[in-house]
Amino acid sequence: MQIVKNSVVTIHYEMYDADNTLLDKTEEPIAYLHGGYDGIFPLVEEALHGKAVGESITVTLTPDDAFGEPEEELVRVEPLDVLPEEVEVGMMFEADDPETGDVILFRVTDVADGKAVLDGNHPLAGLTIRFQATVAEVRPATPDEITHGHAHGEHGHHH
Repeated sequence: MQIVKNSVVTIHYEMYDADNTLLDKTEEPIAYLHGGYDGIFPLVEEALHGKAVGESITVTLTPDDAFGEPEEELVRVEPLDVLPEEVEVGMMFEADDPETGDVILFRVTDVADGKAVLDGNHPLAGLTIRFQATVAEVRPATPDEITHGHAHGEHGHHH
């Protein structure tokens, strides 16, 4: 079966930066609902359209196509005494965005002089990424998956 709108597509992928450093890869395959449901990067979805099991793609994603450009307003310097525990680089904290009410995940990127630098940008923001994927499975989506706008089951979303 070829990948068409309303297919559930299962892939293995690897992502590399401009220096060919491996950034991320699947241990277990991931599944998404194909056809504009925002389950995967649009350029990757476009490249996968029409492919079948066993076929591979390679797509170069600019920051605008992937994780965006870093936003200065998402970097904050906070005194350590306002943070809940002993802080170390790499720790994560959640905070509410006062404008949208959304939860932002902040990474501690530096600790010095009684302060911590918290970065709410995606760790891969600002990077051009080479995304390689191989199609592991393609099947028609169920009516529930189409209604919900995402894949269900083993490698997809679970309710």
